[in-house]
Amino acid sequence: MFQSNIGELAALGTAFCWSLSATSFELSGRKVGSLSVNYIRLITGFIFISLFTLFTRGHFFPLDATSRNWIFLSISGLIGFFIGDLFLFQSYLEVGSRVSMLIMATSPPITALLGFLIFGEKLNVLSILGMILTLSGIAIVILSKKPEEKKIKVTYSIKGLTYAFLGSLGQAIGLIFSKLGMGGYNPFAATQIRIIAGFISFTILFIYLKKWDALKAALKDKKAMLGISIGSIFGPFLGVGLSLFSLQHTSAGISSTITSIVPVTIIPLSILIFKEKIKFKEIVGAIVTVAGVGILFL
Repeated sequence: MFQSNIGELAALGTAFCWSLSATSFELSGRKVGSLSVNYIRLITGFIFISLFTLFTRGHFFPLDATSRNWIFLSISGLIGFFIGDLFLFQSYLEVGSRVSMLIMATSPPITALLGFLIFGEKLNVLSILGMILTLSGIAIVILSKKPEEKKIKVTYSIKGLTYAFLGSLGQAIGLIFSKLGMGGYNPFAATQIRIIAGFISFTILFIYLKKWDALKAALKDKKAMLGISIGSIFGPFLGVGLSLFSLQHTSAGISSTITSIVPVTIIPLSILIFKEKIKFKEIVGAIVTVAGVGILFL
């Protein structure tokens, strides 16, 4: 039973890992800024995952990867770990990790739509219904209307919501390139390649923006570094590794559906850590969003 559902279990583990990492990165980002958090977590994440692959595969670096692995996984890292996460981490500071993760639930529908446009994958009536339901769930959370007002208002920062959506788009496109580049290659070694691409991209950005002083200040902040370390373990290391492992052992649709429960699993953390007062409609919206993603891949 365990062996036959290992891909689904890995996807479930991914969801819990991403809930913990998003919360940890939001805490650290509030202290030292999203750019420094992004850069440091790639370094710490790479160290964790490289030590793991050294003991499990005998390789500290993914030197056994093919040129195809390197090309497509590097593109995936550039789009997902750099561009996508650049926006996502800033959205944590604008609207919080809970709402950001809710917007990130649009990633599976975007992936399905891209699959339809690029690979000619089938989109049936249920798939379209799932997309509509996902967007409806998000709308329940981010839109509001007072009885005395006629206009519907967005209750969160539009800039923050846009950043989160761009992060979702980056994840969706990155997932497609990961699927193309990984094949039967080790998922943790594949993650190493993605991290390397992300790290090089962020290094170039730091050189261009001359943000080294901010990075030094972040490295001296013990509380921020603790949060980044925890987030790196559950994000770039366990979270991403498990997500790629899941892709190898179950369909992309099932994997995406299970990992999309993050908007629900992150709610208890938001209440406990950030003392957020979650409205009933926001819980309903999160559940409707997850249900929509589930229907999308029926």
